[in-house]
Amino acid sequence: MKHEAQALPLFDEATQRPLADRLRPSTLEDVVGQQHLLAPDAPLGRMVGQGRLVSAILWGPPGCGKTTIARLLAQRTELAFEPLSATFSGVADLRKIFEAARRRREIGQGTLLFVDEIHRFNRAQQDSFLPYVEDGTVTLVGATTENPSFELNGALLSRCRVFVLKRLDDTALDTLIARAEQLTGRELPLDDEAHRALMAMADGDGRFLLNMAEQLQALPDGTPPLDTSGLAQQIQRRAPLYDKAQESHYNLISALHKSMRGSDPDAALYWLARMLDGGEDPLYIARRLVRFANEDIGTADPQAVQQALAAWDVYERLGSPEGELAIAQAVVHLATAPKSIAVYRAFGAAQQSARRTGSLMPPPHILNAPTRLMKDIGYGEGYQYDPDTPGGFSGADYWPEGMDRETFYHPTGNGYEEHIRRRLDRWSALRGQRPDSDD
Repeated sequence: MKHEAQALPLFDEATQRPLADRLRPSTLEDVVGQQHLLAPDAPLGRMVGQGRLVSAILWGPPGCGKTTIARLLAQRTELAFEPLSATFSGVADLRKIFEAARRRREIGQGTLLFVDEIHRFNRAQQDSFLPYVEDGTVTLVGATTENPSFELNGALLSRCRVFVLKRLDDTALDTLIARAEQLTGRELPLDDEAHRALMAMADGDGRFLLNMAEQLQALPDGTPPLDTSGLAQQIQRRAPLYDKAQESHYNLISALHKSMRGSDPDAALYWLARMLDGGEDPLYIARRLVRFANEDIGTADPQAVQQALAAWDVYERLGSPEGELAIAQAVVHLATAPKSIAVYRAFGAAQQSARRTGSLMPPPHILNAPTRLMKDIGYGEGYQYDPDTPGGFSGADYWPEGMDRETFYHPTGNGYEEHIRRRLDRWSALRGQRPDSDD
């Protein structure tokens, strides 16, 4: 039986490329969200205008345009573009690029070496850039999502300028959606609320936004506009940017800590939710709450540390998600509690004094005398048992002989410390009435 040949659909390379790649800007002017760097009067814009580019580190979140900017910088300054990924490359790859760059330099052609995820190179690999950056064989442009201060060595940083790129705001994301609709000739099947939800799901990542837009445009023609529920069924939410071992971890715990210190329970709950949503270990947060209660609240609210410890204990007993409510309760308690670092400062001052005075002995009258010899040489002589004295206060001198009394603890007027301050003032006055007092 003879079969007729079926015509195969023609392969259209342009339409087979991902939407994010097809919409990659072809000029610096088309880049969205980074005008603070690329405008004519901005740092990178001025360099391009002068036709002179220095080695640089582009630091910013995923999907903000780092790779595109590097490629366009090379184009505008007429440098050969050599891209490299630190994830898949090693010293051998670098040697080949440096040799090619050296040959280009001999004929008057410069090279822009773009290293994506440069923070993944170890210290020795980073050092290998130094001579080629110093003598101008390459202009290095590294891209990183991590804080260069922590991830790049000082020698390399000293030879580069660091430029901070921003996550894309709603205006920039809206521009990308409009470009996608114009390129494909199809509007996204979303109502207004779902449109806003789509941008929130992108979380500032332009590449992720366009990938989601591409999924939506693949829906059948005539699909009615989706609401937020329909959008959620079609699109997977982007995982929040959070790395428990990197800078975002320290940024968010700092934000939580300072929100509680600033007595803002709502902001504190927000940062707590961000950390938990990002996968942070709740027990790490619980430990930090105990530390905060001691350092920032202290005796202004003696119950604060008990609340923090209780939250820790409840979470260990219940786990997630039930135990997270106990942590949230502790966060609100600590944020709304009166604050004092008086004990924190007092202990620091006492430590300095202890180091300065060395090995001074306690006064004999507060030393125990378990043997006859010790009693004979005056140990315990004249000691007064305070609970048996009038008012429960003897006013005795507990400082080493030869050392003047010092005041380390200065209670505030916040919370319970107001009562402590009045009590200390009364005791100070009684101490001053003693016949042997120097006050």
